Amino acid sequence: MITVIGAGLAGSEAALAAARLGVRVRLYEMRPVKMTPAHRSGNFAELVCSNSLGGEGELQSKGLLQAELRSVGGAIVGAADASKLPAGNALAVERDEFSERVTRAVREHPLIEVLGEEVTAVPEGIAVIASGPLTSDALAADMARLTGSERLSFYDAAAPVIAFDSIDMDVAWRAGRYEQSADYINCPFTKDEYLAFFGALEQARAHTPHDWEKLEFFEGCMPIEEIARRGIDTPRFGPMSPKGLDDPRTGRWPYAVAQLRQEDREGRMWSLVGFQTGLKWGDQKVVVNLIPGLGNAEIVRYGVMHRNTYLNAPLVLESTLQLKADPTKLVAGVLAGTEGYLESAATGWLAGTNAARLALGLEPLTPPAESMLGGLTRYLASANPKGFQPMNVNWALVPELPAEINERTGKPRKLGKREKRPVMFRRGLGAFMAWAQDEAGLTVTPPPVREPEVVEPAGA
Repeated sequence: MITVIGAGLAGSEAALAAARLGVRVRLYEMRPVKMTPAHRSGNFAELVCSNSLGGEGELQSKGLLQAELRSVGGAIVGAADASKLPAGNALAVERDEFSERVTRAVREHPLIEVLGEEVTAVPEGIAVIASGPLTSDALAADMARLTGSERLSFYDAAAPVIAFDSIDMDVAWRAGRYEQSADYINCPFTKDEYLAFFGALEQARAHTPHDWEKLEFFEGCMPIEEIARRGIDTPRFGPMSPKGLDDPRTGRWPYAVAQLRQEDREGRMWSLVGFQTGLKWGDQKVVVNLIPGLGNAEIVRYGVMHRNTYLNAPLVLESTLQLKADPTKLVAGVLAGTEGYLESAATGWLAGTNAARLALGLEPLTPPAESMLGGLTRYLASANPKGFQPMNVNWALVPELPAEINERTGKPRKLGKREKRPVMFRRGLGAFMAWAQDEAGLTVTPPPVREPEVVEPAGA
């Protein structure tokens, strides 16, 4: 028997991974008995920010991590595949359908017992702590006691969601970047419209923290108002980039573009891509209504901000995700120092697998360095602890390819991203599947490889 705390993406994946190895699991989830500021329901693996699990295909670091999880039957990526919405080369999902699929898989598994209560202290025995970015104060304090490490926190935000029938499609148009599939709604700005929008964004009132809160934002989920503080052109070189989007009325790229991505299966709700915000709701409406095509937009869910909690992973974690202070305790998800839905699921899978191995009397394992999951967990265990922030997966986490020598010059030949990343993808996936089969003793199924034409749109 092992204990898993939290039924978010990491905890749900951990419980199912351990049960798949024949180990009984006691899973604790405090929702809906005790809710958090960000969640809306008691369903497991509820997505509270974007509905995208990142870009797919051989050019994407998240594409490699998705493929690794697919190869071992990862529950979260499986539910995402079954709940997928059109989003270009991004793995976007219908969020309610997705969480309902995960909830059914967990609740219906005969080896998983679900307890609807809050855990306020680290339990005895083998346990996976995946209580998420909104870990309760009591449990966080006990984790700090156990690890001897300070608790860190940063702020995260969600973007507004717009009703489709309130979008003016005479102004906006559907298209993907560089003639990719038309899965996004694009709202084009002239220079004057952008300057008016930016001015309103500067004047809008943002979340005011309590005296004891220190606003530290994670770079990968920066609120639009914080992006704007960095300069007037920063948004249009980031989430509002017009690159690759020809306005059908002019045949040219606009001065800036706000994009919306489909949120639900029927296409009735669309979220603003890269527009995470902590603005007061009245000010959000003013700013959103200044986006061309959204002058009469109905905001069906306003952007919200909440504090995320995580450990200083390099000080407290091994690459197996075991705590250095107590190897019978494993940590996964944002609490372990990751950022992103997919990263949470992946660390949950590894923590659940290793917890099950401990229960079965086997040694915990770390995936190979060439794999994206192995690169991520090795980084968590070895990064500089000074100023540590949660990490998304990226190609810098895995070893570079050996240099190719130019036969004519005798010098190393520099490879472009589109040339080397598919090679790194296949190397990493091959190493992961061999490790999973030969060392971890798991059943492995080669996943389909999805190759998009271009990288995911800016700000997605």
